[in-house]
Amino acid sequence: MTLLALIAAPQAGAPVMGLAKAIQLSVAPVFLLTAIAGVLGVISNRLARVLDRASAIQGPAMDGQDMQLLRRRMGLLSRAIESVTITGVLVSAVVAVTFISAIAVVDLAAIVVPLFVVAMLALIAGLLLLLLDTRMASRMMRRRF
Repeated sequence: MTLLALIAAPQAGAPVMGLAKAIQLSVAPVFLLTAIAGVLGVISNRLARVLDRASAIQGPAMDGQDMQLLRRRMGLLSRAIESVTITGVLVSAVVAVTFISAIAVVDLAAIVVPLFVVAMLALIAGLLLLLLDTRMASRMMRRRF
């Protein structure tokens, strides 16, 4: 067999195949990391708007009820950022463990599965906190108009 033939069709046990498999298994979680970055951007922008609004209403004409709602929103959004960030860390760990598992040819499913499940639970928590913030913001707007 020529060298070109070996490169074009690597054998099943070849190290290149292990690397290719590791990359294939890591692609989907990497796309999830991109989505997580987008969610973090949305939550951060909402938090910045809440902080701007809190700064704008401070003073003698301050509505105590509005400030209390803004504090609650800040807390919700901060916890949402924490949850989604934890999701990103856990998904990154899933990518690393999956890559190691494919390269070392070791079955690490007992580690990957719980990591991924906890990551999804953290993402769910972060999205629910974002939903609560959205509902609270809507309530504030309905009260104002």
